[in-house]
Amino acid sequence: MKKHGRLRRFSVGDVVLYLVIGLFTLACVIPFWYVIVSSFSQMPGFYIRDFTLDGYKYIFSTNTLMRSLGNTVYITLIGTLLKLLVTSMMAYALAETSVPGRKLLLNLIIFTMLFGGGMIPTYFVVRSTGLMNTLWSVILPGLVNPFNLIVMKNFFQGIPADIRESARIDGCHELILLFRIILPLATASLATFGLFYAVGQWNTYMSALLYIPDSSKWPIQPLLRQIVYVSSSIGNEDAVDSEIALLASSIKMAVIIIATVPIICLYPFLQKYFAKGIMVGAVKG
Repeated sequence: MKKHGRLRRFSVGDVVLYLVIGLFTLACVIPFWYVIVSSFSQMPGFYIRDFTLDGYKYIFSTNTLMRSLGNTVYITLIGTLLKLLVTSMMAYALAETSVPGRKLLLNLIIFTMLFGGGMIPTYFVVRSTGLMNTLWSVILPGLVNPFNLIVMKNFFQGIPADIRESARIDGCHELILLFRIILPLATASLATFGLFYAVGQWNTYMSALLYIPDSSKWPIQPLLRQIVYVSSSIGNEDAVDSEIALLASSIKMAVIIIATVPIICLYPFLQKYFAKGIMVGAVKG
């Protein structure tokens, strides 16, 4: 008799595990499905009723959304590049054990992970430095994430010292050593933390409300909040446009899709770096 491949036996634990994972998956997929379907329908629901693109047409018919989206792209690109640059340079310097005051600087960095200045002091700092009502007010105050800095520092410490010493003996400048030798070895960390920084910049909300009073300079998230709030109030007796009132839900869901999909598209390209980028420097002190 021919031997057939043995079927895997599932234990009760496996069944429970898969059931829990399936429930979590549904909890993530169902709300997103609801938003997508509702953006193409005049009535919210889990299936399309009266298919329409009027919600997308309406929000793209004005320059408000595109201007806000442009602000968000600018904040995300510039903010991510600056944060990666400053974080990698600080991590490279702190990875050198011969740097004077290194332990004191590391203790101060760890202190900021436990205690923050607070909203009001940060507001006064932003105002006193002249950053109010500028896009830089949502980029510069949080330029370095302490956790990302420490993990990247640990990764740089794990690079054999002989590589750095050999480059220095050959007359390599420290900046050239960092950008031409060290950073190419840290591709996984840069991709992972770059995605973290990009997601944080893309989702900028509270700092924009606090530091940017001019709504024309808002990124997409404060505008999304305003659209959701206004569209939720549309339909009462004070509504000006009955056509907009009928499309209120579609408009709201369409803006949510536009504010969410671009940053989600980054994940498939950087997913392979996640585990390596986080673990590579997180296991050394």
